[in-house]
Amino acid sequence: ILALMRSATHGGWDPTDPKNGNTRLYTLVLGTQVPHATGFAMGLNFDGRTGSGDAEKDEAVVVYYGDGAASEGDVHEAMVFAASYSTPELFFLQNNQWAISVPVATQAAGPLANRSAGYGIPTLRIDGNDVLASYAASRMYLEEARAGGGPRAIEAVTYRMGAHTTSDDPTKYRTKAEEESWARRDPIARMRAFLENRGAGSEFFADVDQEGEALAADVRTRIAEWPDPDPASMFAHVYSEPHALMEQQAAWLAEYEASFEGGAA
Repeated sequence: ILALMRSATHGGWDPTDPKNGNTRLYTLVLGTQVPHATGFAMGLNFDGRTGSGDAEKDEAVVVYYGDGAASEGDVHEAMVFAASYSTPELFFLQNNQWAISVPVATQAAGPLANRSAGYGIPTLRIDGNDVLASYAASRMYLEEARAGGGPRAIEAVTYRMGAHTTSDDPTKYRTKAEEESWARRDPIARMRAFLENRGAGSEFFADVDQEGEALAADVRTRIAEWPDPDPASMFAHVYSEPHALMEQQAAWLAEYEASFEGGAA
């Protein structure tokens, strides 16, 4: 599975990272990862790497995007090509109810799942706060896509509990009652209740909490130890070949940085 993660955060395109080649980095521009995913899925068809009947070797693509991105033309163009070329692909729409301050009700007159279905793509609308439902639906559709069934789509209805960004204030556009209503559907609490009903006890959850805290501490430590990136690296993967505009911008940045006391030329 090649997972092209949803947008709305910083990142770039470097085919050497992550090293296993199965996950691509986040994109900053809303929705742009969706046609990238469709293009890659078309390539899988052209290269004969899918639909062979060998479940161990056949490949598919899953692309994640949000409700805001669902209104971008990139997403719809990707679905046109996906449906036309029967790509081995899963469109996974994370509907968190708010594209920053714009509610889904303003973006769409009906369920967002209707959009992919309108292109002839089999679509499921699921409870995105149900971990097991999300897993089961994704696994089923990916298996069908790998087997040559063409593209599939899922709308996972969920909610963004926090602010969209550090500069965002959600209290300006949504109510506390709405947030509290969704808080009662917290997927972590629901999974805990499910496991408790299956016999998991306090010792199990204590071990999970300890493991989680250790992982978080390790991540924080290693991130703090990372060296500062070379500012020039931002120009390295914009184009696959050397580009005059990138060279010009890189030179300007180097001169700008050098203009400060202690700046590196």
